[in-house]
Parts: sequence; structure tokens; C-alpha cells
Amino acid sequence: MAAPASDLRCLPDGPSDGITDLRYFTDANDVELLASTSWDGSLRIHNTDKATNKLMCQQNMDAGPLLSLSSCPSGKSLFVGGLDGSVRKLDIEKSIVSTIGYHSSEDMDTDTDMTSTACSCLVSLSFDDEISTTIVASAGWDSTFYLWDVENTNANVDTVAKPIATIKLPDKAFSMDVDPSRGNRIAIATSGRRLCIIDVTRTRTISGNDENNDNKYTYEAKMVMDRESSLKYQSRVCRFFPNGVGLAVGSIEGRVAVEFLNELDVDSNGVKRYAFKCHRAESTVYPVNAIAFHPTFGTFATGGCDGGTVTWDGLHKKKLTILPSVPSSVAALAFNGKGNELAIASSYTFEEGERGDGMGIGGAGKDEIYVRSMEDVEVQPKKK
Repeated sequence: MAAPASDLRCLPDGPSDGITDLRYFTDANDVELLASTSWDGSLRIHNTDKATNKLMCQQNMDAGPLLSLSSCPSGKSLFVGGLDGSVRKLDIEKSIVSTIGYHSSEDMDTDTDMTSTACSCLVSLSFDDEISTTIVASAGWDSTFYLWDVENTNANVDTVAKPIATIKLPDKAFSMDVDPSRGNRIAIATSGRRLCIIDVTRTRTISGNDENNDNKYTYEAKMVMDRESSLKYQSRVCRFFPNGVGLAVGSIEGRVAVEFLNELDVDSNGVKRYAFKCHRAESTVYPVNAIAFHPTFGTFATGGCDGGTVTWDGLHKKKLTILPSVPSSVAALAFNGKGNELAIASSYTFEEGERGDGMGIGGAGKDEIYVRSMEDVEVQPKKK
């Protein structure tokens, strides 16, 4: 089923350079907003409601190009990862930027190329359904996973915090996601076609007569899976199913793999992993850059360098809806909390190197963020 192109709505005052990430979050006033990061170095927050439809905040994060984005479950803070290897926090209410830490921070004062430590992936963790979590995980081009205590932030770049845990990854991290059903299990797709799963556990510490013992914990990160992807070419994106039973992984070869995590004793109901072709023309194969799961139905949308977005029923192996194409490549996707709106980043993703424009069906296009209202019929699972 194809949807009419008139349904797309472009947000005003969007990024001026390549868009890297999108994230819906609910702020302290219970208003749902859309955050975005880009190569222009600014973190933007839009109100996507049709009646409002405006830029609410634009904050330079002093990190150079921004590659990754996450939100605190309480909605009070946003976290970004920079090309310079930094992990930074924006206090939304106070408009204060703090530095959490740096990838390979001991090398900050050397002549080392900082892009080699770029923070390409970022997620916020939660434990026992708490929304006051202060733990953020990051990974990047230095092939390392980092765990950070957000309380140890400092606006002074010379006195940044150290990570509370690190794990060496098999290669550069390209995509990372946190399991929505558990909040403390993380999937990472790296170069070399590796898929890793990391579990983060916490233990309450008790010492002396400290009255604040209830809020003191130690954290441990452990690699529980490191296996080769079933896809034959490099992965670009990985996302957990909402119930945590598996992953959807997109590659540069116009394929998506649905991987069930039997190695972790997760019940996959006997369904075996599989892969399917998508985002292809007669003689052209386009990379799959983005995957976003619907929060209610467990179906997902994919976005590719063809400028197209398609929704799928992964469990029943069915295509659902072909959404309107955008002028450039689809760089990122995000559903809102209710699943009735989808944000689409239209932005060149350098799949053809330095050329300065997009290659979507609409031809060369500037960097823009579109939103589209979604009907249930477009995202509901197909009957068997």
C-alpha cells in the first residue's frame, strides 16, 4: 500500500548540515518534543504539533559535529556524542551544557586525530523501571564501549569524569540500541559485521552510617554475546524489538536481517532468523540507514538512501506501507511515544563520498526533517 506524498510536513528552522539522529522525548511539563543532532554542531528541539510546529531550542554543544543523541527518561536532560569524542549533557530547563566525559580522554592534549575517538553511538539506561537513571552508555570509532555516571558532569572541559566501565569491542561501533523491555541490555553493530550484546548490572553499596546509601550503586558491564551478523555486508543500523526477543539489522546492501537472540535464552517462539531485500531499484541497491520500531504494535519502519520509508511486519514477514519519499537519503527515523507520528530525516549520508547533495528519488536535496501522522492500518501487524 502506497501513501499520498502530501502527508509529509517539513519542520521549520531545521539543521544546516547532515542530520545524524532523531529522538522523541516527553519533557518535565509532559509535552512531547523532537530532538535532533547534525554535523552543524547544534542540538535542536522542535514541537511537532501541527498547531505549534516550531523550533523550541537550538543549542550549540561545543563538540563539533554531533553524531549521536539520547534522552534522559525523566525528560529533563538530553545527551549528545561528538566527533571530538565527547559525551555532553544539556539541562533543558536551565539551558546549561555540561561535559560528561571523553572517549580516550587521556589523549586529549596530544596531536592525535580526535575523529578516531568519535562518539558515534549513545543510549540512556534504566533499572527496575526507574526514570531517574543517571547512567549513559556510549561507543564509537575507537572500538570501545563506555559507561558513564551522569552525576559526575562538569562544565570545565579540563576536569571531565572518567568512565565507570569500559569494554573493548571487536571493531568500530556504527549503531547501538537499548532493549526497551529491560533497559539495561545493549546491542551494538560494529564494522566487520559483528553484533554484540552487553548487559549492565548494578549493585547497591552499603558503607558505614551513610544516610545516602539508598542512592549509591556500583555498576558492571559484561559482554554476553559477540557473533557475526547473518548479513553479508556491513551493518549500518541495529534496533531491538520492543519485547527484546531479537534485533532488526540494516546493511549497506539493501537488506534487513531479523535476528532472534536464542543465545541469550530468549524465547523466539520457534521463529528462525531471516533477511529480506528492500530499498532497491531495478539496477541499484541502496543502503538501509535507519530502523524505527512502533512502540505499540512491534512493527518497524526502514529508511534508505533511495529516499524511501517503508513499514514492515517482521514477525509475519510482510510489507505494510510504502510512505512518501523525501528529497534526499533517509538518515534517521523515530516514532513518537504513541506511535501516531513518524519523524524522517532527509539528509545526504555520504554513500557516494564528497558530493554535497542527496541521491534520493527526489534528486539533490537539502537537510530537512519531515513528520508524518501515522494511521493504525499503516503499522498494524498483518494477519497470518
